[in-house]
Amino acid sequence: MLPCGPRILTGVARGSVGQPARKDAVFVSFAVDLYRRFARLIHELAKFGSVGAIAFVITMGTANLLHGGLGVGPLSSNAIATVIATTFAYFANRYWTFRHRDRSGLRREYTLFFLLNAIGLVITELFIGFTHYVLDQRSLIAFNIAQIIGTGVATLFRYWSYKRWVFLPPTMPPVDPHTGLPGDRSATAKDSTTANHSIAEFTRVH
Repeated sequence: MLPCGPRILTGVARGSVGQPARKDAVFVSFAVDLYRRFARLIHELAKFGSVGAIAFVITMGTANLLHGGLGVGPLSSNAIATVIATTFAYFANRYWTFRHRDRSGLRREYTLFFLLNAIGLVITELFIGFTHYVLDQRSLIAFNIAQIIGTGVATLFRYWSYKRWVFLPPTMPPVDPHTGLPGDRSATAKDSTTANHSIAEFTRVH
């Protein structure tokens, strides 16, 4: 029969208390990391939303002035207003919303930004054109409703595409000079893994 002295009892007590403590520490660390990630995302979304709200006011104000005041066509009015708002949005997002992200060159970012906004413009134009020409709703109220819905859908696309192709995170691979897009992430990860193995092997040998 094994002795059951104070030392053994103390060790069992410490082990039983230490295991939950380690689990709590892991959980707290995970919760803090999760909070930081979501806090950064919420902060970024708040800035992006603020810029988008101002750009939306510019778009709506200019489009209504051109279409309702000067009699310019609905699609042309929205296109001109979008170009003006896009110029504002690029500089506001570059130097405020996504200023913590890598800068890969004004020409590249500005070109991609406008190309992606052109797609966003097409999305909005589809809603406006469908309302104006298919549904034959030609009032200024119908124009504004179609523009609001189309802009909302286009904004979701813009936020996703900006983060993926325009304002790159620091962990992204270098930009390919031929395409202007990030390089092969898998190749970069493979090189990084190989380098890490080499360093570990060197450390073990020496």
